[in-house]
Amino acid sequence: MSRKILMVVLLLPLALMLAGCAGMSTTEQRMLSGGAIGAGAGAVIGAAAAGNPAAGAAIGGAAGVLGGAVYDDIQRRGH
Repeated sequence: MSRKILMVVLLLPLALMLAGCAGMSTTEQRMLSGGAIGAGAGAVIGAAAAGNPAAGAAIGGAAGVLGGAVYDDIQRRGH
């Protein structure tokens, strides 16, 4: 019984998160993807270079969101 509860507790937030992304525009999806990738890469680089993964994740996430927005703008213009 406890294993089933654990699975629900772990999978329910994931399902809700995925359902929340269904109504996002292409721009929002690209910005979210860029932010997530940037935060992950920034955390790794921040931990390796400066010993501060939180600062690296914050900087990388912000750069990723900006990169996602710029990429979407370029794609919409057809260049």
